[in-house]
Amino acid sequence: MHPVTTIHLTSHFKKSFKKLSRHLQEKAVEKDTLFRIDCFDPCLDTHKLGGELSGYWSYSVDYHYRVKFRFIKDHEVIYFNIGTHEIYR
Repeated sequence: MHPVTTIHLTSHFKKSFKKLSRHLQEKAVEKDTLFRIDCFDPCLDTHKLGGELSGYWSYSVDYHYRVKFRFIKDHEVIYFNIGTHEIYR
């Protein structure tokens, strides 16, 4: 288990989150809860990003939506964005 105790939100993440439908917001909160308990739970499909996004990670909210984040310390992360694969551009 890999608990995350602190999550920082960028202003970009906050804006993107507010634009999501209520249903997606609720699903994102559910996944965030799971992420805080175990950031590598198989249900999240947490994975490293490559190329220009090397150093960033992502986990799945649903089939289309992802959260892009970065580890600061072992139990601390920053959420940079939430959205479709467009967040990788």
